Amino acid sequence: MNPLSVSRRRRLRACGAACAAMACAVALGAATPAHAFSGGNHEKITRAALGPGGWHPNSLTAMADGNSGAIVANDHGEYFGIGKLHCDNADYLDPRYDSRYPRTREQSNAEIIDCVEGSIDHVRRAVAAADRLVDANGRVIAAQTSISPACSWNDRPGRAKCEVLEDLGRGWHQIEDFYAHSNWVDQAGPGAIGVKNPPGLGRTDLPAFFSIGRYSSMSRADWVKDATGHIPHDLATGCYPDRDHSGTVSNCTGRTTHDGVLNKDTKDSPRSVVAHNFDHAYDLAVKDIARQWKDFKNELQRRYPNNGRAQAMICAITHDHPDKTCS
Repeated sequence: MNPLSVSRRRRLRACGAACAAMACAVALGAATPAHAFSGGNHEKITRAALGPGGWHPNSLTAMADGNSGAIVANDHGEYFGIGKLHCDNADYLDPRYDSRYPRTREQSNAEIIDCVEGSIDHVRRAVAAADRLVDANGRVIAAQTSISPACSWNDRPGRAKCEVLEDLGRGWHQIEDFYAHSNWVDQAGPGAIGVKNPPGLGRTDLPAFFSIGRYSSMSRADWVKDATGHIPHDLATGCYPDRDHSGTVSNCTGRTTHDGVLNKDTKDSPRSVVAHNFDHAYDLAVKDIARQWKDFKNELQRRYPNNGRAQAMICAITHDHPDKTCS
């Protein structure tokens, strides 16, 4: 994989002192505030989605471990403070509930699109890195598919398998977070709808705007148009004091917040305990990651159709010793 793109370098530089402080806290083992499904829940979701797909134990752990797996890489270091990587800051409240709400539907949509684009970027990178897992004849390359020593989720060039796992983990993380951070599956709490009790959409379907596999091969203009058309009018995610799509740290005053209002990161948050909202968020997140894995495999088949290369790539990603078991 090529070094970090200019846009990504700019994004990391823009994160600034706040993110550096969070990175230091993680390095010292300090706790970070609730910002996403807990690591344990990310692990459970990812294992439930991928486990039936033939993953070997060490490869699945590299992807799904709640402390050090690729799926929680976005919760460490400078990435913790980038809202798109957690699907934050797409809060909105229709004027029929609050005529003075400080955010428009268009501003909310921009944050949803930013979240989707973050996932698309990572999946595209994973597809590109997969090309180095096998040679031109579909033979697994041992040096590129080993996960010993353990992969480092540092967003730098390395072994191809580590890059694929990291980009899938980072790209899927915000999809899992979307269900914990939004009102997609929710029912509202008792009482009047408002800033502290936004409406729930009560959806049981997977969002069409997370068609990451299909979008990854489309032009930005085309997929943005398609995705925007699928965003429901009352969809919202909570405001969190991290950086929104403009690079500005969100001011959550007077807005529907992540903390204390919309988040379902743990089973005991206020929104989680209403009408089994946590369980619904968890279940749909599992279904969506299963969808994303299936779509990623299909994209490999489309991108690398010759000499059985795509199937060998999939085997190399999921098997612990692919140079020996993926003939």
